[in-house]
Amino acid sequence: MRIALGLEYDGRAFCGWQSQPNGLSVQNALESAVARMAGMPVRIHAAGRTDAGVHASRQIVHFDTEVKRPITAWVRGVNSFLPAGVAVLWADVVDPQFHARFSALARHYRYLLLNHPVRPALLAGRVGWHHAPLSLASMRAAATCLIGEHDFSSFRAAECQAASPIKHLLRFEIQQQGDLFSIDVSASGFLHHMVRNLMGALVHIGKGAAEPGWMNELLVACDRTVAPPTFMPDGLYFAGVSYPPSFGIASEPSFRHYLV
Repeated sequence: MRIALGLEYDGRAFCGWQSQPNGLSVQNALESAVARMAGMPVRIHAAGRTDAGVHASRQIVHFDTEVKRPITAWVRGVNSFLPAGVAVLWADVVDPQFHARFSALARHYRYLLLNHPVRPALLAGRVGWHHAPLSLASMRAAATCLIGEHDFSSFRAAECQAASPIKHLLRFEIQQQGDLFSIDVSASGFLHHMVRNLMGALVHIGKGAAEPGWMNELLVACDRTVAPPTFMPDGLYFAGVSYPPSFGIASEPSFRHYLV
């Protein structure tokens, strides 16, 4: 039997999604909790990995088990064994052909960026921050060239293990409410640090250090060394995954972030 779970987590307490020898990853915490509920070891597969300090409002995972439990046990029961920074939102029995990672058609991220002269305290670790004024118009103009299929080598981490740097960017939308920018990005897949590297270039342009057209120059260069540094992980949220409708898993991204 294959079970899918929807999760949210605060990345500040973890060293990232992927299992680590120190046991301080989200995967370690979740596998431990599910194993306690199942009464045996369980391997969890996720839709996408997140780095240390990166959050999730809608991570999708699956695991296989022959243990029969009420579906609520995989939510409330598992949550009773999880640390405060991670929670199962829902559980469902899915088609055995479903795979959280390989069945995905697109993945969605949101970056929350506070543009204010003073660093945040109450929102520390939950939003990115830049002190100098940013131009929404310039950032939006810079983002337009990214839509479509491109070689994103200029925004790829050196340690990226993806087979190809070519990805299809489906969406790059930027909104502003007061001091808070929200950047929503959807793609067929993402390279390691791709969103944070794009954010570094976006902020560089937004503060007036380069013209919007420079983003296209970076894209064409296919050279990580010519692009700005990787931006901070604090404001990055894994916001969801789109799957074929036949699997019956809601594909709308979740951008809940509780910033009130």
